[in-house]
Amino acid sequence: MITNLTDEEQLKLKVIESLLQKKIKTKQVGKILHLSTRQVRRLKNKVKRDGMVAVIHGLKSRISNNHIDFSIKNKVIETIKQKYTDFKPTFATEKLVENKNILISHETVRGWMIEAGLWKTHKQKQVAYRSWRPRKEHYGEMQQFDGSYHLWFENRYKDGTGESIEVCLLASIDDATSKITHMSFEENEGVIAVFHFWKTYVLALGKPLIIYLDKFSTYKINHKSAVDNKDLITQFERALRSLDIQLINAHSAQAKGRIERLFGTLQDRLVKEMRLAGVNNPKDGNKFLKEIFIPKFNRQFTVVPKSEGNVHQALNSNEEKRLNLIFSIHDKRKINNDFTIQFKNNYYQLEEIQPTTVRPKETVTIETWLDTTVHIIFKDFELHYFLIKERPKKMKLNPVILTNHSLNYVPPFNHPWRKMGRLVIEERRLKADISTLR
Repeated sequence: MITNLTDEEQLKLKVIESLLQKKIKTKQVGKILHLSTRQVRRLKNKVKRDGMVAVIHGLKSRISNNHIDFSIKNKVIETIKQKYTDFKPTFATEKLVENKNILISHETVRGWMIEAGLWKTHKQKQVAYRSWRPRKEHYGEMQQFDGSYHLWFENRYKDGTGESIEVCLLASIDDATSKITHMSFEENEGVIAVFHFWKTYVLALGKPLIIYLDKFSTYKINHKSAVDNKDLITQFERALRSLDIQLINAHSAQAKGRIERLFGTLQDRLVKEMRLAGVNNPKDGNKFLKEIFIPKFNRQFTVVPKSEGNVHQALNSNEEKRLNLIFSIHDKRKINNDFTIQFKNNYYQLEEIQPTTVRPKETVTIETWLDTTVHIIFKDFELHYFLIKERPKKMKLNPVILTNHSLNYVPPFNHPWRKMGRLVIEERRLKADISTLR
């Protein structure tokens, strides 16, 4: 058997040789090779004249008319080796067009990278079956939100010991359009960072109808930079309830697939984009995200929603005024008998004059704003206080309540109360004098 022929070519040669030896008829050859009688005769004559070459396709071993010049191929491979060695084929192709003006298909680049040992094909893993959830119909209807710890700045951002720092990237993606609506590098995914994120979001875009997030266990539980988030959902739910935003908790990473896939893409593309741009720290990273990466990403990957329109709701005037207290951490504390409040190793002394009546043992709300200022709230009133270094050991006799006026208040001489008192005394004296005259 001739080894340099394909199976189809070997079959043709064998059948035509049988025809030439009159072991088989023309009609039978036509059925076997799916050729007409005329085509069989022509092939028979070519084999008789040229031999084995007759069954080989005429374009075999010839360079295609669409062949890319070898110099371009070598240039592409060399560029990828120097600058894009860890890039995936599709991303490398985009960078070749963007930076070198070399326009070729990503499949061609993939083939060249495989030949050069720059890319290995991966077997698809068998995954568990999960039903598909359709996208929301409108932009702004639902935002998927999550955070991801990663060496976003590779080895260019280090701590004092020289160890590379993993930073948390918070991101939200619109469910209907796959548009990145906001991203921010933070130290962790704690309450303060999340509140900063969503305060910035609603001021810029308005209120989404739904926020879809997990319970913060999948990406923080084993990370050294993670903070205690046992009350994050409670604080976040309270803040979103004040803004009439629905919060939905996902119970698995797969449930919020769009944001999970986004982080997979970002850990590939964003890391390399920042490397090429020389971005080396979170501050410059946030500027790069806002001004360059997010607009570019959205132009490339955003899809058209089923229905037109933006359903983000604008903040009303009352919400705008209360935004600082909405996105603040709320804690409950009781008032001591000496009208002090202990909170996070600090003592706060309530002043004697307050906007409403305050009694010991009553519960107040301590609001810690994002600017770290502390506000003490009771019955929608903000109480007046001053910070003391430690709780006084000897306490003076204090009033049993605090009110909007001083309990030891002494009115001045010309006060109406005192005038009335003097008039009553004078009247009594006059009556006494008249009675003695009778």
